[in-house]
Amino acid sequence: MKKLKVVKGAKCMACLECVRACSTSFYKEFDPGKSCIQIVERKGEPKPMACVQCGKCAEACPEGAITQNAKGVYMVNKKKCTGCGKCAEACPFGLMVKAEDSPVSSKCIACGICAKACPMDVLEVVEG
Repeated sequence: MKKLKVVKGAKCMACLECVRACSTSFYKEFDPGKSCIQIVERKGEPKPMACVQCGKCAEACPEGAITQNAKGVYMVNKKKCTGCGKCAEACPFGLMVKAEDSPVSSKCIACGICAKACPMDVLEVVEG
């Protein structure tokens, strides 16, 4: 299974470059609310949070617009998505994005754009 993860022992400095890269890639603007990766505070330190590919979003989608590809990544089919937002409600980590000005939802697809943007090499895309 392909997924984005935090490199063990790496320290995030909350510069938001990963957030910028993600929202710019999906929505062509820097808006933290439109990023599929979020920086949260854990034990007093910033930590990136990304989709763990649990599939809760796919289970909640009434249109069957979210399916798992061969690499284990859940993807949103923009042609089937009606923008109801049920996937965003179902995400246990609050990482599904349903922007008000977008007709469809979006989520982390483990593309690695955020990892490439991170100056501290905190993120990586892994298989397995």
